Amino acid sequence: MTKAIRIHEFGGPENMRWEDVPDVTPGPGQALVRQTAVGVNFIDVYHRTGLYPVPLPTTLGLEGAGVVEAVGPGVVEVQVGDRVAYAGGPIGAYAERRIIPADRLVPLPHDISDTQAAGMMLKGMTAQYLLRRTFPVSAGDTILVHAAAGGVGLILCQWAKHLGCTVIGTVGSEEKAELARANGCDHPILYKQHNFVDKVRQLTDGTGVPVVYDGVGADTFMGSLDCLRPLGMMVSFGQSSGKIPPVDLGILSAKGSLYVTRPTIMTYTAKREDLVGSAAELFDVVKHGFVKIQVSHTRPLAEAAAAHQDLTGRKTTGSTVLLP
Repeated sequence: MTKAIRIHEFGGPENMRWEDVPDVTPGPGQALVRQTAVGVNFIDVYHRTGLYPVPLPTTLGLEGAGVVEAVGPGVVEVQVGDRVAYAGGPIGAYAERRIIPADRLVPLPHDISDTQAAGMMLKGMTAQYLLRRTFPVSAGDTILVHAAAGGVGLILCQWAKHLGCTVIGTVGSEEKAELARANGCDHPILYKQHNFVDKVRQLTDGTGVPVVYDGVGADTFMGSLDCLRPLGMMVSFGQSSGKIPPVDLGILSAKGSLYVTRPTIMTYTAKREDLVGSAAELFDVVKHGFVKIQVSHTRPLAEAAAAHQDLTGRKTTGSTVLLP
């Protein structure tokens, strides 16, 4: 038997159970991975609460790293003994061992640790598609990143700085401001003390920014639109503060013919060549030191519920990794 964190109904962290699940043999196109590290992400909270409904019962989690223990017929992407990582699904990462489609696995370079990988694959590939594909930033751009001291935020700030951007970021405390500043954020804004829209307008001489990367959602959406210059793009890639209510599209024309998109990593890495390419770019910037991965919190996998409480209570910075 294998141990896993499962939910049988939607709700709070108290619904997360550490329980036995049967071992399974990989079928055609599948691999069995013994996991060594598992990433914690806000989308796990959305699945746990039912904001993003999933079939029940289910094992939570979309990101992990480990070693291939067995492969099914027809697998060519990996072989037994390979160190691998993955992000983006299918759901089921909070487990000691799991079955996963082999074409969702990426071989890990020797100089990327398992803990690093579990703390960066989903967040780092999210940053990759946001900066390189959703709105490809250019040297000289000034951009706004919400939750700049969070897991995705720290990677976004560093990577954008490497690409030549000036980075404005919102943070919740002086400590988080210092952390964001140390990771490429030129202008941290303490949103509890200052109106971030006014600050962004001041910092851009009233013109606004060409893009806002917003993983916060309900609390920041309308303000984010007000930070954009005409023809700017609002990239809403998460909703840690809650679901964004319905929006009258006429607002976009009134505020300057704005664009809004709601991307997901699942779409951007649906093709294996895109998955491999995204991971390769991420590995490259990490290996060259342009992006440093902050695994700030680790817990035993059995304590995943406490990790969720820390995450939703805004007690974390960087990445949280669970260790089976």
